[in-house]
Amino acid sequence: MLTWKPVPADAAVVAPDERLSWPRTIGIGAQHVVAMFGATFLVPVLTGFPPSTTLLFSGVGTIAFLLITGNKLPSYLGSSFAVIAPVTGAVASHGTGSALGGFIVLGAVLIAIGAVVHLVGTHWIDVILPPVVTGAIVALIGFNLAPAAKNNFEKGPVAGIVTLVLMVAVLAFFRGLVGRLAIFLAVVAGYLLALAMGDVDTSGIKSAAWIGLPEFHAPTFHLSVLPLFLPAVIALVAENIGHVKSVSQMTGRDLDPVTGRALMADGVATVLAGAGGGTATTTYAENIGVMAATRVYSTAAYWVAATVAIVLSLCPKVGAVISAIPPGVLGGATVVLYGLVGILGVRIWLTAGVDFSKPINQMTAAIPLIIGIADFTWRIGDLAFTGISLGSIAALAVYHCMRLLTAARDRV
Repeated sequence: MLTWKPVPADAAVVAPDERLSWPRTIGIGAQHVVAMFGATFLVPVLTGFPPSTTLLFSGVGTIAFLLITGNKLPSYLGSSFAVIAPVTGAVASHGTGSALGGFIVLGAVLIAIGAVVHLVGTHWIDVILPPVVTGAIVALIGFNLAPAAKNNFEKGPVAGIVTLVLMVAVLAFFRGLVGRLAIFLAVVAGYLLALAMGDVDTSGIKSAAWIGLPEFHAPTFHLSVLPLFLPAVIALVAENIGHVKSVSQMTGRDLDPVTGRALMADGVATVLAGAGGGTATTTYAENIGVMAATRVYSTAAYWVAATVAIVLSLCPKVGAVISAIPPGVLGGATVVLYGLVGILGVRIWLTAGVDFSKPINQMTAAIPLIIGIADFTWRIGDLAFTGISLGSIAALAVYHCMRLLTAARDRV
Protein backbone atom coordinates (compact mmCIF):
# COMPACT_ATOMS: atom_id res chain seq x y z
CA MET A 1 0.00 0.00 0.00
CA LEU A 2 2.86 2.39 0.82
CA THR A 3 4.36 2.37 -2.63
CA TRP A 4 4.28 5.11 -5.23
CA LYS A 5 5.22 5.10 -8.88
CA PRO A 6 8.05 7.62 -9.53
CA VAL A 7 7.27 10.22 -12.20
CA PRO A 8 9.53 12.82 -13.86
CA ALA A 9 9.84 16.32 -12.44
CA ASP A 10 8.05 17.84 -15.43
CA ALA A 11 4.94 15.65 -15.03
CA ALA A 12 1.85 17.81 -15.56
CA VAL A 13 -0.12 15.95 -12.86
CA VAL A 14 1.06 13.67 -10.07
CA ALA A 15 -1.64 11.17 -9.06
CA PRO A 16 -2.23 9.94 -5.47
CA ASP A 17 -0.34 6.70 -6.17
CA GLU A 18 2.58 8.51 -7.83
CA ARG A 19 5.38 10.69 -6.51
CA LEU A 20 8.11 13.04 -7.64
CA SER A 21 11.68 12.47 -6.51
CA TRP A 22 11.95 12.30 -2.72
CA PRO A 23 13.64 15.72 -2.38
CA ARG A 24 10.78 17.32 -4.34
CA THR A 25 8.19 15.28 -2.43
CA ILE A 26 9.67 16.48 0.85
CA GLY A 27 9.45 20.06 -0.43
CA ILE A 28 5.77 19.62 -1.34
CA GLY A 29 5.15 18.02 2.05
CA ALA A 30 6.72 21.02 3.77
CA GLN A 31 4.35 23.29 1.83
CA HIS A 32 1.44 21.27 3.19
CA VAL A 33 2.72 21.82 6.74
CA VAL A 34 2.91 25.58 6.21
CA ALA A 35 -0.55 25.61 4.62
CA MET A 36 -2.23 23.78 7.50
CA PHE A 37 -0.21 25.51 10.22
CA GLY A 38 -2.00 28.85 10.19
CA ALA A 39 -5.42 27.44 11.02
CA THR A 40 -4.35 24.34 12.97
CA PHE A 41 -2.47 26.20 15.69
CA LEU A 42 -5.19 28.83 16.14
CA VAL A 43 -7.72 26.33 17.51
CA PRO A 44 -5.62 25.21 20.53
CA VAL A 45 -4.56 28.79 21.23
CA LEU A 46 -8.17 29.97 21.20
CA THR A 47 -9.37 27.09 23.37
CA GLY A 48 -6.44 26.93 25.78
CA PHE A 49 -5.19 23.52 24.59
CA PRO A 50 -1.44 22.80 24.28
CA PRO A 51 -0.42 23.60 20.66
CA SER A 52 2.32 20.94 20.61
CA THR A 53 -0.16 18.24 21.59
CA THR A 54 -2.53 19.36 18.85
CA LEU A 55 0.29 19.25 16.29
CA LEU A 56 1.23 15.74 17.43
CA PHE A 57 -2.31 14.41 17.04
CA SER A 58 -2.84 16.17 13.73
CA GLY A 59 0.20 14.30 12.41
CA VAL A 60 -0.86 11.00 13.99
CA GLY A 61 -4.43 11.54 12.78
CA THR A 62 -3.25 12.19 9.23
CA ILE A 63 -1.27 8.94 9.21
CA ALA A 64 -4.33 7.07 10.54
CA PHE A 65 -6.45 8.71 7.82
CA LEU A 66 -4.06 7.65 5.05
CA LEU A 67 -3.93 4.07 6.35
CA ILE A 68 -7.71 3.70 6.81
CA THR A 69 -8.46 5.13 3.35
CA GLY A 70 -5.99 2.71 1.78
CA ASN A 71 -3.56 5.52 0.88
CA LYS A 72 -5.99 6.56 -1.89
CA LEU A 73 -7.23 9.92 -0.58
CA PRO A 74 -4.67 12.73 -0.19
CA SER A 75 -5.63 14.75 2.87
CA TYR A 76 -4.25 16.47 5.93
CA LEU A 77 -6.26 16.43 9.16
CA GLY A 78 -5.96 19.73 11.03
CA SER A 79 -7.88 21.29 13.91
CA SER A 80 -11.61 21.77 13.41
CA PHE A 81 -13.10 25.22 14.01
CA ALA A 82 -16.52 23.61 14.40
CA VAL A 83 -15.65 22.56 17.98
CA ILE A 84 -14.44 25.90 19.34
CA ALA A 85 -17.82 26.96 20.73
CA PRO A 86 -18.62 23.61 22.40
CA VAL A 87 -15.10 23.42 23.82
CA THR A 88 -15.45 26.88 25.32
CA GLY A 89 -18.72 25.88 27.00
CA ALA A 90 -17.41 22.52 28.21
CA VAL A 91 -14.17 23.94 29.65
CA ALA A 92 -16.06 26.71 31.46
CA SER A 93 -18.37 24.23 33.19
CA HIS A 94 -16.28 21.09 33.74
CA GLY A 95 -12.69 21.78 32.67
CA THR A 96 -10.46 20.63 29.82
CA GLY A 97 -11.07 16.92 30.42
CA SER A 98 -14.77 17.25 29.65
CA ALA A 99 -13.99 18.76 26.24
CA LEU A 100 -11.70 15.82 25.49
CA GLY A 101 -14.51 13.46 26.47
CA GLY A 102 -16.74 15.36 24.08
CA PHE A 103 -14.20 14.80 21.30
CA ILE A 104 -14.22 11.04 21.95
CA VAL A 105 -18.02 10.90 21.72
CA LEU A 106 -17.91 13.14 18.64
CA GLY A 107 -15.36 10.85 16.99
CA ALA A 108 -17.32 7.74 17.89
CA VAL A 109 -20.48 9.14 16.29
CA LEU A 110 -18.48 10.05 13.17
CA ILE A 111 -17.09 6.50 13.00
CA ALA A 112 -20.63 5.09 13.21
CA ILE A 113 -21.86 7.41 10.45
CA GLY A 114 -18.87 6.48 8.31
CA ALA A 115 -19.58 2.77 8.78
CA VAL A 116 -23.19 3.24 7.63
CA VAL A 117 -22.06 5.34 4.65
CA HIS A 118 -19.54 2.66 3.71
CA LEU A 119 -22.29 0.04 3.69
CA VAL A 120 -25.25 1.90 2.14
CA GLY A 121 -23.89 5.15 0.65
CA THR A 122 -24.70 8.79 1.44
CA HIS A 123 -28.32 9.01 0.24
CA TRP A 124 -29.73 8.62 3.75
CA ILE A 125 -27.68 11.64 4.88
CA ASP A 126 -29.29 13.72 2.12
CA VAL A 127 -32.75 12.64 3.35
CA ILE A 128 -32.14 13.39 7.04
CA LEU A 129 -29.83 16.34 6.46
CA PRO A 130 -30.76 18.05 3.20
CA PRO A 131 -28.55 20.97 2.13
CA VAL A 132 -30.83 23.63 3.63
CA VAL A 133 -30.49 21.98 7.07
CA THR A 134 -26.77 21.26 6.77
CA GLY A 135 -26.05 24.80 5.56
CA ALA A 136 -28.03 26.35 8.43
CA ILE A 137 -26.21 24.30 11.06
CA VAL A 138 -22.75 24.94 9.63
CA ALA A 139 -23.53 28.67 9.29
CA LEU A 140 -24.76 29.07 12.86
CA ILE A 141 -21.67 27.29 14.22
CA GLY A 142 -19.48 29.99 12.67
CA PHE A 143 -21.68 33.00 13.45
CA ASN A 144 -22.17 31.84 17.06
CA LEU A 145 -18.45 32.56 17.58
CA ALA A 146 -18.72 36.24 16.65
CA PRO A 147 -18.58 37.48 20.30
CA ALA A 148 -15.37 35.50 20.91
CA ALA A 149 -13.71 37.19 17.92
CA LYS A 150 -14.86 40.59 19.18
CA ASN A 151 -13.51 39.98 22.70
CA ASN A 152 -10.07 39.03 21.42
CA PHE A 153 -9.97 41.89 18.91
CA GLU A 154 -10.69 44.51 21.57
CA LYS A 155 -7.70 43.36 23.65
CA GLY A 156 -5.29 44.51 20.93
CA PRO A 157 -7.09 46.47 18.22
CA VAL A 158 -3.95 47.79 16.47
CA ALA A 159 -2.43 44.34 15.93
CA GLY A 160 -5.91 43.00 15.17
CA ILE A 161 -6.54 45.56 12.42
CA VAL A 162 -3.11 44.97 10.86
CA THR A 163 -3.66 41.19 10.89
CA LEU A 164 -7.13 41.52 9.40
CA VAL A 165 -6.09 43.98 6.68
CA LEU A 166 -3.03 41.94 5.69
CA MET A 167 -5.09 38.77 5.44
CA VAL A 168 -7.55 40.44 3.09
CA ALA A 169 -4.76 42.12 1.09
CA VAL A 170 -2.77 38.90 0.59
CA LEU A 171 -5.90 37.05 -0.53
CA ALA A 172 -6.77 39.83 -2.97
CA PHE A 173 -3.31 40.49 -4.43
CA PHE A 174 -1.61 37.08 -4.53
CA ARG A 175 -2.66 33.96 -6.38
CA GLY A 176 -1.69 30.35 -5.95
CA LEU A 177 0.24 29.16 -2.92
CA VAL A 178 0.99 32.61 -1.45
CA GLY A 179 -2.69 33.46 -1.47
CA ARG A 180 -3.46 30.16 0.26
CA LEU A 181 -1.01 31.09 3.02
CA ALA A 182 -2.77 34.38 3.80
CA ILE A 183 -3.75 33.29 7.33
CA PHE A 184 -0.24 32.18 8.19
CA LEU A 185 1.47 35.26 6.74
CA ALA A 186 -0.97 37.72 8.33
CA VAL A 187 -0.67 36.13 11.77
CA VAL A 188 3.14 36.15 11.55
CA ALA A 189 3.11 39.84 10.58
CA GLY A 190 0.67 40.70 13.37
CA TYR A 191 2.74 38.69 15.83
CA LEU A 192 5.92 40.58 14.88
CA LEU A 193 4.11 43.92 15.20
CA ALA A 194 2.80 42.98 18.64
CA LEU A 195 6.30 41.85 19.61
CA ALA A 196 7.72 45.23 18.55
CA MET A 197 5.00 46.97 20.58
CA GLY A 198 5.89 44.95 23.67
CA ASP A 199 2.55 43.10 23.74
CA VAL A 200 4.01 39.58 23.67
CA ASP A 201 4.95 37.73 26.86
CA THR A 202 8.19 35.99 25.89
CA SER A 203 8.99 34.48 29.30
CA GLY A 204 7.46 31.14 28.38
CA ILE A 205 9.40 31.05 25.10
CA LYS A 206 12.73 31.63 26.86
CA SER A 207 12.13 28.94 29.47
CA ALA A 208 10.82 26.28 27.06
CA ALA A 209 13.11 23.40 26.13
CA TRP A 210 14.11 22.64 22.56
CA ILE A 211 13.28 18.93 22.81
CA GLY A 212 10.59 17.29 24.89
CA LEU A 213 7.27 15.47 24.88
CA PRO A 214 4.01 17.39 24.44
CA GLU A 215 1.67 17.95 27.37
CA PHE A 216 -0.94 15.20 27.62
CA HIS A 217 -4.36 15.34 29.31
CA ALA A 218 -6.88 12.64 30.17
CA PRO A 219 -10.54 12.89 29.11
CA THR A 220 -13.51 12.97 31.47
CA PHE A 221 -17.14 12.44 30.57
CA HIS A 222 -20.03 14.66 31.64
CA LEU A 223 -23.51 14.13 30.26
CA SER A 224 -24.30 17.82 30.55
CA VAL A 225 -21.72 18.88 27.91
CA LEU A 226 -22.26 16.17 25.30
CA PRO A 227 -25.16 17.97 23.54
CA LEU A 228 -22.74 20.81 22.82
CA PHE A 229 -20.63 18.59 20.57
CA LEU A 230 -23.22 16.70 18.55
CA PRO A 231 -23.99 19.56 16.06
CA ALA A 232 -20.29 19.58 15.17
CA VAL A 233 -20.78 16.09 13.72
CA ILE A 234 -22.86 17.62 10.94
CA ALA A 235 -20.12 20.11 10.09
CA LEU A 236 -17.48 17.37 10.03
CA VAL A 237 -19.64 15.14 7.81
CA ALA A 238 -20.21 18.03 5.40
CA GLU A 239 -16.50 18.93 5.33
CA ASN A 240 -15.36 15.35 4.75
CA ILE A 241 -17.87 14.62 1.99
CA GLY A 242 -17.03 17.94 0.35
CA HIS A 243 -13.32 17.10 0.56
CA VAL A 244 -13.79 13.72 -1.11
CA LYS A 245 -15.83 15.28 -3.92
CA SER A 246 -13.23 18.05 -4.43
CA VAL A 247 -10.30 15.66 -4.63
CA SER A 248 -12.29 13.34 -6.90
CA GLN A 249 -12.97 16.23 -9.26
CA MET A 250 -9.33 17.38 -9.27
CA THR A 251 -7.84 13.93 -9.80
CA GLY A 252 -10.48 12.64 -12.21
CA ARG A 253 -10.95 9.52 -10.08
CA ASP A 254 -14.14 8.14 -8.56
CA LEU A 255 -13.46 8.35 -4.83
CA ASP A 256 -17.07 8.00 -3.66
CA PRO A 257 -16.41 4.42 -2.46
CA VAL A 258 -13.82 5.87 -0.05
CA THR A 259 -16.24 8.39 1.52
CA GLY A 260 -17.31 6.09 4.36
CA ARG A 261 -13.71 5.24 5.18
CA ALA A 262 -12.81 8.94 5.15
CA LEU A 263 -15.52 9.67 7.72
CA MET A 264 -14.42 6.74 9.88
CA ALA A 265 -10.79 7.83 9.61
CA ASP A 266 -11.60 11.37 10.75
CA GLY A 267 -13.58 9.86 13.62
CA VAL A 268 -10.62 7.69 14.64
CA ALA A 269 -8.29 10.70 14.51
CA THR A 270 -10.69 12.73 16.68
CA VAL A 271 -10.97 9.89 19.22
CA LEU A 272 -7.17 9.62 19.41
CA ALA A 273 -6.87 13.38 19.94
CA GLY A 274 -9.51 13.33 22.65
CA ALA A 275 -7.75 10.47 24.44
CA GLY A 276 -4.49 12.40 24.71
CA GLY A 277 -5.21 16.12 24.81
CA GLY A 278 -5.43 17.26 21.19
CA THR A 279 -8.35 18.93 19.42
CA ALA A 280 -10.92 17.38 17.09
CA THR A 281 -9.74 17.05 13.49
CA THR A 282 -11.13 17.62 10.03
CA THR A 283 -9.89 17.51 6.45
CA TYR A 284 -8.30 20.81 5.44
CA ALA A 285 -9.32 22.99 2.53
CA GLU A 286 -5.97 24.79 2.81
CA ASN A 287 -4.22 21.64 1.65
CA ILE A 288 -6.67 21.17 -1.18
CA GLY A 289 -5.50 24.62 -2.25
CA VAL A 290 -1.88 23.47 -2.27
CA MET A 291 -2.84 20.51 -4.49
CA ALA A 292 -4.77 22.80 -6.83
CA ALA A 293 -1.77 25.13 -7.11
CA THR A 294 0.88 22.41 -7.60
CA ARG A 295 -1.24 19.67 -9.29
CA VAL A 296 0.61 17.21 -7.07
CA TYR A 297 -1.91 14.86 -5.45
CA SER A 298 0.61 12.32 -4.18
CA THR A 299 -0.23 10.85 -0.77
CA ALA A 300 3.53 10.56 -0.22
CA ALA A 301 3.62 14.34 0.36
CA TYR A 302 1.04 13.92 3.14
CA TRP A 303 3.13 11.27 4.84
CA VAL A 304 5.96 13.81 4.82
CA ALA A 305 3.67 16.53 6.19
CA ALA A 306 2.42 14.28 8.99
CA THR A 307 5.98 13.32 9.93
CA VAL A 308 7.09 16.98 10.02
CA ALA A 309 4.12 17.87 12.25
CA ILE A 310 5.04 15.10 14.69
CA VAL A 311 8.68 16.25 14.76
CA LEU A 312 7.61 19.87 15.43
CA SER A 313 5.37 18.69 18.27
CA LEU A 314 8.46 17.32 20.02
CA CYS A 315 9.91 20.85 20.26
CA PRO A 316 8.32 22.64 23.27
CA LYS A 317 9.93 25.89 22.06
CA VAL A 318 7.62 25.83 19.00
CA GLY A 319 4.59 25.30 21.22
CA ALA A 320 5.64 28.17 23.47
CA VAL A 321 5.99 30.54 20.50
CA ILE A 322 2.50 29.61 19.33
CA SER A 323 0.99 29.95 22.82
CA ALA A 324 2.39 33.47 23.11
CA ILE A 325 0.33 34.86 20.20
CA PRO A 326 -1.42 37.94 21.67
CA PRO A 327 -5.24 38.18 21.75
CA GLY A 328 -5.37 41.11 19.32
CA VAL A 329 -3.71 39.09 16.57
CA LEU A 330 -6.07 36.20 17.23
CA GLY A 331 -8.99 38.61 17.11
CA GLY A 332 -7.99 39.92 13.70
CA ALA A 333 -7.59 36.39 12.33
CA THR A 334 -10.79 35.00 13.81
CA VAL A 335 -12.95 37.81 12.45
CA VAL A 336 -12.15 36.22 9.09
CA LEU A 337 -11.98 32.57 10.09
CA TYR A 338 -15.19 32.42 12.11
CA GLY A 339 -16.95 34.34 9.36
CA LEU A 340 -15.68 31.84 6.79
CA VAL A 341 -17.12 28.96 8.80
CA GLY A 342 -20.47 30.74 8.60
CA ILE A 343 -20.06 31.41 4.88
CA LEU A 344 -19.29 27.72 4.36
CA GLY A 345 -22.90 27.09 5.34
CA VAL A 346 -24.06 29.67 2.81
CA ARG A 347 -21.87 27.98 0.20
CA ILE A 348 -23.64 24.67 0.88
CA TRP A 349 -26.94 26.41 0.09
CA LEU A 350 -25.60 27.93 -3.12
CA THR A 351 -23.94 24.75 -4.35
CA ALA A 352 -27.12 22.77 -3.81
CA GLY A 353 -29.30 25.47 -5.37
CA VAL A 354 -31.53 25.84 -2.31
CA ASP A 355 -34.67 27.78 -3.32
CA PHE A 356 -35.33 30.42 -0.66
CA SER A 357 -38.62 31.44 -2.25
CA LYS A 358 -40.09 28.36 -0.53
CA PRO A 359 -41.33 28.92 3.05
CA ILE A 360 -39.89 25.60 4.22
CA ASN A 361 -36.37 26.70 3.27
CA GLN A 362 -36.88 30.22 4.62
CA MET A 363 -37.96 28.98 8.05
CA THR A 364 -35.35 26.22 8.19
CA ALA A 365 -32.61 28.80 7.74
CA ALA A 366 -34.04 31.85 9.53
CA ILE A 367 -35.02 30.36 12.88
CA PRO A 368 -31.79 28.40 13.61
CA LEU A 369 -29.58 31.33 12.60
CA ILE A 370 -31.21 33.68 15.11
CA ILE A 371 -31.08 31.03 17.85
CA GLY A 372 -27.41 30.34 17.12
CA ILE A 373 -26.22 33.93 16.72
CA ALA A 374 -28.07 35.11 19.87
CA ASP A 375 -26.84 31.97 21.68
CA PHE A 376 -30.18 30.97 23.19
CA THR A 377 -29.66 28.64 26.18
CA TRP A 378 -32.01 26.10 27.73
CA ARG A 379 -31.16 24.03 30.81
CA ILE A 380 -32.87 20.81 31.84
CA GLY A 381 -31.29 19.65 35.09
CA ASP A 382 -27.62 19.04 34.38
CA LEU A 383 -28.11 19.23 30.60
CA ALA A 384 -27.32 22.57 28.98
CA PHE A 385 -28.48 23.23 25.42
CA THR A 386 -26.75 26.31 23.99
CA GLY A 387 -27.38 28.23 20.79
CA ILE A 388 -25.57 25.73 18.58
CA SER A 389 -27.42 22.73 20.03
CA LEU A 390 -30.82 24.44 20.03
CA GLY A 391 -30.27 25.91 16.56
CA SER A 392 -29.35 22.49 15.16
CA ILE A 393 -32.42 20.89 16.75
CA ALA A 394 -34.56 23.73 15.38
CA ALA A 395 -33.19 23.25 11.85
CA LEU A 396 -34.06 19.55 11.88
CA ALA A 397 -37.43 20.02 13.57
CA VAL A 398 -38.58 22.94 11.41
CA TYR A 399 -37.64 21.27 8.13
CA HIS A 400 -39.06 17.82 8.80
CA CYS A 401 -42.21 19.07 10.56
CA MET A 402 -42.99 21.51 7.75
CA ARG A 403 -42.30 18.80 5.17
CA LEU A 404 -44.72 16.39 6.90
CA LEU A 405 -47.39 19.07 7.31
CA THR A 406 -47.06 20.09 3.65
CA ALA A 407 -47.37 16.45 2.58
CA ALA A 408 -50.46 16.02 4.77
CA ARG A 409 -52.02 19.17 3.30
CA ASP A 410 -51.41 17.92 -0.25
CA ARG A 411 -53.13 14.63 0.51
CA VAL A 412 -56.29 16.38 1.72
